[in-house]
Formats: sequence, structure tokens, C-alpha cells
Amino acid sequence: MPTIGDIPIEVFLDNLLPWLPVQDLLNLGSTNRFFYKLTSDDTFWKRKIQQDYNFPESNTARTTGWKFIYQRVSKPKVYVWGEHSNRRLGMQPRELPNNLYGGVPFPIRLHIPGARIVSLVAGGMSFHAIDAQGRVYVWGALDGNGYALRADGYAEASKAAESPMRLDLPCAIRHISCGRLHSAGLDADARVWTFTSWGRPFRLRTPLLDRSSPDTTPVQVECGWGFTSILTQGSDVFVYWPNRGRMLEEIHRVNRELDNVGAATQAHVSPEQPNVIPCHVWDMENVEPVRLPAIPANLPRLTGTGLPADVLDGETKLIKIAGMDNFLVGLTNKGHVLQFGRLDGEESYGQGRWEYLPSYSEVDKVKEHDVFTSGQTSEQLKPPGKMHITHISAHFRTFTVYSTGPESVVLMCRMDTDAAGLPPSPLPPTIIPSLQYRDVISVVLGDYHYGALTAKGKLLTWGSFSKGALGLGDPVTIEPGQPGGFTTREQRLAVMDALGHLPVTPPDVREPTEVRFDHERKNKGKETYVFAAAAAGWHMGALVVDLERDDEDDERNRTQTMPGAFPDEPPLPEYRGPGQGPPIIPLGGHAGDKSSDQDIEGISSLNVNLGYLGTIPTNTRVI
Repeated sequence: MPTIGDIPIEVFLDNLLPWLPVQDLLNLGSTNRFFYKLTSDDTFWKRKIQQDYNFPESNTARTTGWKFIYQRVSKPKVYVWGEHSNRRLGMQPRELPNNLYGGVPFPIRLHIPGARIVSLVAGGMSFHAIDAQGRVYVWGALDGNGYALRADGYAEASKAAESPMRLDLPCAIRHISCGRLHSAGLDADARVWTFTSWGRPFRLRTPLLDRSSPDTTPVQVECGWGFTSILTQGSDVFVYWPNRGRMLEEIHRVNRELDNVGAATQAHVSPEQPNVIPCHVWDMENVEPVRLPAIPANLPRLTGTGLPADVLDGETKLIKIAGMDNFLVGLTNKGHVLQFGRLDGEESYGQGRWEYLPSYSEVDKVKEHDVFTSGQTSEQLKPPGKMHITHISAHFRTFTVYSTGPESVVLMCRMDTDAAGLPPSPLPPTIIPSLQYRDVISVVLGDYHYGALTAKGKLLTWGSFSKGALGLGDPVTIEPGQPGGFTTREQRLAVMDALGHLPVTPPDVREPTEVRFDHERKNKGKETYVFAAAAAGWHMGALVVDLERDDEDDERNRTQTMPGAFPDEPPLPEYRGPGQGPPIIPLGGHAGDKSSDQDIEGISSLNVNLGYLGTIPTNTRVI
């Protein structure tokens, strides 16, 4: 008679385990070694955290640790730091520490009751956050260059959200990207949203993106400094400019129509929901995005990537894009890095072209870099044996590309060029020795400060002080000469004696240094784990979970909530099926751990019935 041990691993991972409540999964994993390994499969937990928590995957190169994060993401903490103008830290000035620096030089916790934040994105003067239900929260100002009256609603782009406020959108949002003065998102149905003000977002409605085919189905939306770019399943790239040209004229026209309707369309916050921004949604139909040319067909065959021959021989496709100031960076499935320039407007994009960047794609080019050949460090840095670039990020005039795993390589480039000019070619990469082979899973970029997140949950920052954007601590409490501190004791004393001004700023930090999250805690030294980070402008943020019990949280939970605050945190996600109903059909794609005969014998001898396996539909047969 067939036993449970005869079921293929793929059936477990794709069809059985997704139906089980989390507690049943943990119980199953405790029965023997085989089920422990099976219920610890990273691909399975990655999919589960995306389904249950709306967890984004586009901004991380993480390949392991998904079960660990799932167990702790139910209570993530939001930390912010750096410049505080435009209320971009989401707090009142009286709530902030010493205002001497024009910002906060270390992480401070931002409370968003009732929200389980899983994604954090920084804009030019704001933050956007997405919770496990796909709801969007904002604080700061979308456009801090202008002014808004207290009587204005959030139809005004310069209206600041002084604390985290939820956008009252009609759908769940899966991904947000921010430019300098605008943001864009992708919802659960792959529709593209644009925010030039928080009170009047618009959907991009065009046959070019009607989701009727892979070529018209968006999979990624990325904002550059002043444009928005869209990547489709078919690897087409579309671009539009919401703050200039034909689209700006259309936005002005619609705004005039809405203004004529009266106060009902001004997105005023109601007394009943003081933390919710009403959104008057409209459709952008009269202006379409432009399609960029295809990537070159003659890209070289990359060696030393570790990819199998059938992949190298297959079609070369764009799989990721990243926007910066008038430039777009692209990445192919084989590891080619390209750039597209002249994206300052509709009138100039036609002069741009995709340019291949071999110094960021080919391992042999990287091996020739001075950091591997000239012995710049005390210990000669070993050149990479192989390299397959899998992730890119960009902001303002900096982009970075990196590979994954224990032998991860991080390459950066700072473009110093104006909108009309083109950067030199080839672009030489900057390689920071201490970032190599660190298992970096995410790199975030501000205007002049940068951060790298490792698979071990450590956030490293470097670059300019930028009013505290590095988050390394109050410079006057750091020993002179240490990262984040002043150069000399005299400089530190001068700042301590200053009255209302900063006579000198700390020097740039060249060596990536770990950020601590216990500056405001009574009990120092508690272990934390950072699973996401965000940077832009002169500010930064992170999503953090505690690895130890937080007594301060327990005390806070016992106190009464302030009037008008968000509701208490919702319960953990209720059980729901994966949407893949019976009959059970094995699906490919999992590597899976191969079980030994001993493991299979252990499974066969288990007295496990269908009731133990959880709520499987009654018309499902296990054979």
C-alpha cells in the first residue's frame, strides 16, 4: 500500500505544506530529520511570507533565512534617522533628541500602531511603508520644495504628513518606489499607480500595460530622480515623466477639474479618521509612456558566472531595472549590466541608448581592479573566482551592482555628470574591500550616504554625515577618530560648547560601520536583526526585529493607547489556502533536499493521517 513516503517532495512543497497552519508546520518539522529539512525549505518560506505578509522580494538578494524572518516578522520595528526637515522622520520636534545637527544621528523608533510594516522606502523628503495587508503609510512631504497651508488638504503635493498616515487606497499595494518629488507603485493586480500628491493618485491606463500578455504585464516599477520606469514580463521597458511635459500638463488639467468640484476633492483629513489620507483616484488615459529600445542583441557571452550552458545559450532578457538622475540601469538574466542615458524628458530620451558596462559584468575585468592587484589593504584581497551579478540599485547619481552568497561582490559607481552630459566610458567601479565576501543582500543609497545589509541582519553605513544620516551615534559621544565621530578632541569640544549651531561636521566615513539600534533603550546590547533598509536624500530607515524579549515593549503594551491612535496590532494572519486547489499536481522548480533511505523509512513508519496534515480539501486524494 502506498505510504506518505512515496509522495514526491515537490508535492509536499507546492501542494500540501501551503495548506497547513504554521503551528502544524512546526509540529510536522519536529517529527524527524526529513520533515525538519522539508519544513525548513527556504523557497517554501519565501513564498509563504509573501502570501501571508505581503512581503516584497524585489529589493533583497536574500536566498536563506526566510523561516527565521517569518517567525519574527509579526512584530517588526520601524527606525528612522537623519535630517528631520519636512517632518520626514514622522515625529514632532519636541519628540526628537538634540536639534544641534539638523537631524537625528542615531536610529529612533517610529511607532505605527496597528500596522505590521514589511516594506520601507525613502523618498526625497519622505518615507513610504507597506504593511502586511498591502496598506500604504506615508510621512514627511512628497514635495518639500513648496509650501502648504494648514487649511490645505493632501491634494497639495507640499502638504506634510507630520506623523505616519495611511493612504485610503482601494487596493493592496505590493511595491513602492520613490523619486525625488514623486512616487509610484504596483498593486496586487499589476496595475501601475503614480503619486504626485498623496490625495490624488492616478492609475496608468494604457493598452501598452493592459496585462493581456507578458509584453504588457508590469513586473517592476522603479522611479528615477524625475521619471518612472516600468519593466514588463516580456522585458520591455517603458518610461514616463509625471513632473514635466505632456503628462504634467494632463495632471494640471485634471487638478483644475477636481478643484472646481470643491472641498470634497481636496483630500482633507476627517476628525473621525485623523490618521487616514482620503485618496481621490483618477485614471491617466490621455498620455502614454514611451517604450525604450531593446537591449543590444550582440552582448558577449559571460564566463565565470557559474550558470549552466543552457541558460547561457538561451535568450538574454532584462530582469531588473534601477532609476537614478536621468539614467536607468538594467540587469539581464545572465549578469550583463547596462545603462540608458538621456532620460531627462520626452524630448531627449530618443537620443539615449543601452550601453553595456563590462567592468560591472565580467569577472575578468573585476579581477584587474586595483583593489585586487595593488595590495591596498593589509591583507591582499583575493579576487573573485566567479561572479554572477544578480541585483542592482540606484539613486541620484550613484548605482551599485552585486552578487549574492558568501562570496558576494559589491561594485559601486558615482556619476558626476549633468543632465545633458554623458558619463565617461568605461565607468570604473569603486570596490570597498570590507564589503566583499560579506553576504550582502541589499544596498541602499542616499544622496551622499550609503548602506549595506548583510544576510546576518547587520546594517553597515558609510559616506557623508549628512545631518546624521549614517546613524552611527551622536558625534560628541564617539571617540575622536572613530567612524561617525569628529577628527580631533578639539573639534568635539567645540561642538559641545556651541550654542544652537554646528561649527564643524564629522568627516566622511570611508569604512562601512555597523549601525546600533539600542541608543534609546534602557537595556543596552540587546541583539537585533535588520531585515530591510531604506535611504534617500539625507535620511535613512530600517525594519528591525528583536532577537531577545523586549521588556520596554511589554511595558508599552500595558499602557493605554493615546486617543485617535491606530487600532491595536491585528492578530497573526489567519490560515488561508494558497489558491492552488485540487487536484494535487506536482509542480517543478524546487531543488529540495534529497532524502536518504533512512529518512524515507522513518516517514513510512510514522502513524500520520490526513487529519494531522491539516485542512486538506475532502475531495483531494493522496496517492
